[in-house]
Parts: sequence; structure tokens; C-alpha cells
Amino acid sequence: MEAEANSGSLEDSWAFIQRPGEGCRTVPLAGHVGFDSLPDQLVNKSVSQGFCFNILCVGETGLGKSTLMDTLFNTKFEGEPATHTQPGVQLRSNTYDLQESNVGLKLTIVSTVGFGDQINKEDSYKPIVEFIDAQFEAYLQEELKIRRVLHAYHDSRIHACLYFIAPTGHSLKSLDLVTMKKLDSKVNIIPIIAKSDAISKSELTKFKIKITSELVSNGVQIYQFPTDDESVAEINGTMNAHLPFAVIGSTEELKIGNKMMKARQYPWGTVQVENEAHCDFVKLREMLIRVNMEDLREQTHSRHYELYRRCKLEEMGFQDTDPDSKPFSLQETYEAKRNEFLGELQKKEEEMRQMFVQRVKEKEAELKEAEKELHEKFDRLKKLHQDEKKKLEDKKKSLDDEVNAFKQRKTAAELLQSQGSQAGGSQTLKRDKEKKNFF
Repeated sequence: MEAEANSGSLEDSWAFIQRPGEGCRTVPLAGHVGFDSLPDQLVNKSVSQGFCFNILCVGETGLGKSTLMDTLFNTKFEGEPATHTQPGVQLRSNTYDLQESNVGLKLTIVSTVGFGDQINKEDSYKPIVEFIDAQFEAYLQEELKIRRVLHAYHDSRIHACLYFIAPTGHSLKSLDLVTMKKLDSKVNIIPIIAKSDAISKSELTKFKIKITSELVSNGVQIYQFPTDDESVAEINGTMNAHLPFAVIGSTEELKIGNKMMKARQYPWGTVQVENEAHCDFVKLREMLIRVNMEDLREQTHSRHYELYRRCKLEEMGFQDTDPDSKPFSLQETYEAKRNEFLGELQKKEEEMRQMFVQRVKEKEAELKEAEKELHEKFDRLKKLHQDEKKKLEDKKKSLDDEVNAFKQRKTAAELLQSQGSQAGGSQTLKRDKEKKNFF
């Protein structure tokens, strides 16, 4: 009974515990509290920390990418001009600190050097995709650290990709379609027609329609300016209809009327960069910088980076649910993955041990076989040595016999010679004695 009472009181206590957001009531305040200053606090904190924005410029060499960046930010960025002799596509990144009023911006401009200059353009998009993935991977590794410093980490993820289209007036090149298709799930693509003053207005209008049609038919998802915010819904909806933007870049200022304006001077007239009747440069600047810069940053983090992060973690074996579609905690996933890894490690260790034992046995057999061959070879050499030694001894013995026989014959010859010489001397003495007796 006591246990039942305790269990009942425990259930009653749990009944009062509610999840956040459930059963909330709206209550009036008796006076000013002060949390309405939170937006101001966020603004002040953000301004003190500064902002970062990263732009990727993709397009063939000579389409005016550097000039357009100088025109967009009303400054002269330092950089070496690209040549058409690059063996492959290289990505060149430059970071600049900009200041406007009291707002600081760390701007990174990434250019694709050598894009479209090769005869074989089949793999031209790969270095770009690898670069974008590398920035995602760097951010993911920073997130997974035990001690994270994300507030001081320089976010190098690409927030906007300005894709420069050559003003051919006909249709998109296959290289453009393939590259944009490979990039649309990784970055916010804003297509622009570069050097749009190279074709007439009627051709430009047809070219825009043709580009939009080809992008839709090939399933290329370009960045659409958001229309869910009422404050910018109207202007963004209008600007979505003007994509792709036809732009002109120029840092040269000419006096037009009583004002100095950025323009390009031609023999047939002057093209004003900031004149909306001449090009869409102002539209691009409004949409990219003044209206949707924060949305581009948010889309990069919440859409493209989250997709990369999810795929990467799934590759590592992490999931939100188990096979029964029940919630799966990170700790359980880690433990399951760790046990799986340890099991695979033990299995591989056992396989390596078996392989090692097998190789040792094979090596022992090889060594025994080699040892047997060496013994056989040694026995053959020993027998051959003994045979040779016996032959040499027999030959020596025969030579010794010949030497002894020769010495005996020599001794006998010397004896005979000495005896002969003695006999000859005695006969000579006898003849001399006979002669004396005769006389």
C-alpha cells in the first residue's frame, strides 16, 4: 500500500512537468520590464562582431568578373589578371576587410582561374565542387570539436555564386549547364549575363527567356529571392522575374550632364552602369547586398550546409531514428557505432592473426624446404669434395712412387757411373806400371 501511494504521488508530480511550449498562457505585464530591447542588443552585438560574406565568381576568363566585383563594392581589389594558359581550373581566394559607416564586413572573393580555357572541359566543375565541400568540411570539423570557438572562427563557406554567362545571344553552353547542375545543391546560384552591352536589347530579352527555359528544362535550381517576408516580398517577387541579370561593370567615371557616373565610353555612345535602362547592375546590387545578403547567409547554413552535414553524418553511421522509427539519441548512436567498430576491429584483428599464422606456417614450410635443399646440396658438395680429395691423394701417391722410382734409378746410375770410373782408373795405373817395367 505504501509503495502504491508513493507511485501515485510520483505520477502526480510528473503530471505537472510539461514540455517547453506546451500549455503556455499569455499573461499581461503590469509595467515595463525591458526585454523589448533584445533586438537592439542583438544589433549592437552583431555590429561589434562584424559580418562575413563570401562570393564565388564562376565564369570563363575575360567575362569581367574582377571588374564587376570592383564595381559592386565601389573599390579596387588587388589581384593578378588571369591568363588563358592554365593547365586546369584553379580557385583563387582573396579576403578583404571593408568598412561602411560603423559596420565591418570581411569579404572573401573566390575566382575560378582557367575555367573554360581547356580543350577538354569535362571535369572543369570538379575543382569548384571540391572547394565548396572543403569549406563545409572545415566548418563541420570545427563544430565537432570538444572546445569550439565558432564565434571567432572565420566562416569560409560560400554564400553566393555569381555565375557569369557569356553574351552569345543564342543559348547556354553545355559547360554552363553541367556546372550549374552540379552546384545548385551546394550553393546559392545567381546567374548573370556578363558584358550585356555586347548584344542588342531585343536579343538580350530573347536570350534571357532562352536561358530561363533551359535552366527549367534541365532541372537547374537557381537562387530565388525570398517572398515570405512581407517587407521585401514585393520587390523580391519583381526581381525574380528579371533573372538572369544582364550586367555591365566599370570603374571608370565619366562626366554625364553635371554628375560623375560609372560608365563605359564607346565610339557610338556611352553605357551607364547604374542606369537601369542600360543594364541590371543596380538590380543585382540591391538584391545581392542591400536586401538579401543575410538571407543568402542563412540559406547557406540552413539548407546547403545542413544537407552536407546530414549526408556526412549518415555516412559515418549517425541517424535520428532506429530501424523501428523510434528516436535515437546521439549517445546511443555513438555506443552502437563504437560497438560496431570494435566488433569490426576484433574481426579484422582475428583475420590478421589468422593471416599471420598462415603466413608464418607458409614461411616455415619454405624455410624447411630451403633447409632440406641446402642439406642435399651440402651432401653433394661434401661427396664431390671427398671424391676429388681421394683422386688427388691417389694422384699424389702415384707421383710419389714415380719420384721414388726415379730416385732409385738415379742412385743406381750414379753407382754404376762411380764404379765405371774407378775401374777405368785402375786400368790406367796398371798400364803405366807395365810401361815402367818395360823400360
